[in-house]
Amino acid sequence: MSNTYGQSIRLSIFGESHGKAIGMVLDGVEPGVSIDMDQLEFQMKRRAPGGALATSRKEADQVEFVSGILNGKTCASPICGIIANTNTHSQDYANLAAWMRPSHADYPAYMKYHGFNDIRGGGHFSGRLTTPLVAAGEICNRALCNHMPLQAGSHIVKLGEYEEPLWSDILPDVLASHEILAIPCQDPDRVASIIEKARMDMDSVGGIVETALWGVPVGLGDPFFDSMESRLSHILFSVPAVKGVMFGAGDGFASMKGSEANDPYYFDNEALVKTRTNHNGGILGGITTGMPIVFRTIIKPTASIGKKQMSVNLQTGQEEEGQIKGRHDPCIVLRAVPVL
Repeated sequence: MSNTYGQSIRLSIFGESHGKAIGMVLDGVEPGVSIDMDQLEFQMKRRAPGGALATSRKEADQVEFVSGILNGKTCASPICGIIANTNTHSQDYANLAAWMRPSHADYPAYMKYHGFNDIRGGGHFSGRLTTPLVAAGEICNRALCNHMPLQAGSHIVKLGEYEEPLWSDILPDVLASHEILAIPCQDPDRVASIIEKARMDMDSVGGIVETALWGVPVGLGDPFFDSMESRLSHILFSVPAVKGVMFGAGDGFASMKGSEANDPYYFDNEALVKTRTNHNGGILGGITTGMPIVFRTIIKPTASIGKKQMSVNLQTGQEEEGQIKGRHDPCIVLRAVPVL
């Protein structure tokens, strides 16, 4: 399995959904970065399971750092964080060893790893593995903020039949304000009702999240194979259930003319070069322009649903009807927001 990402800073994740623990190793973070444990805990709770619109699995998701952090600061050695799994119901998966769950990684993983992969709760393929991603992301965010005034934020622009406008004016306070919202959108009650209806129907729903990064300087990234779009897409597609990524206007470019899509340059009051529009999402030629980086992430509906479905049984060699038991999110978009 490939579990390591990055060059200057390298991130490795480990563990399975129903194993003893999950965690991460972050290597290459500069020494002296202050880690705000309260802010880390806040970000972990944003992603944590539980609540009326999420899985009923209860996990504290407290990170135990066993190396790399001393007296609240990074100390140059690899940072290893471990997160215990304390509320597993592995018996819910006892009948799924041979019945391949639709739209899960069961079948390709069975073939690639000769049936030795852990299927309990999705094993290493589970969204549970996004927990260490949040921990690593908060540490990297602290490190980046030592060099740039970075502010990130996300909101739901589509969920089922719900839609809201894309951000037109991206400002740091707008992005920061969305971090405290349990359902980051303009009409959380409507979104909650859509998710609840899917849950009551033993079904699930997907959505699209728009993310903006403010404060990224001009000149980061390279053309072609190491473009900023390529680098971001690499890590975004590593998040389970992500099936699409669009930058700037995205699929809107297909209906635009060049005169509409182009972003004219101008000098602002501080003689800095900016663009009057940002249809290209802050990246041109694979290189950041100094404007906010803006992208949308498409997240598919949770594959684990309570409805009976047909699939194949690799032991009997027959198509069989099956039903997935256990505790699952009717919509993982809400918990994906802090991950992105």
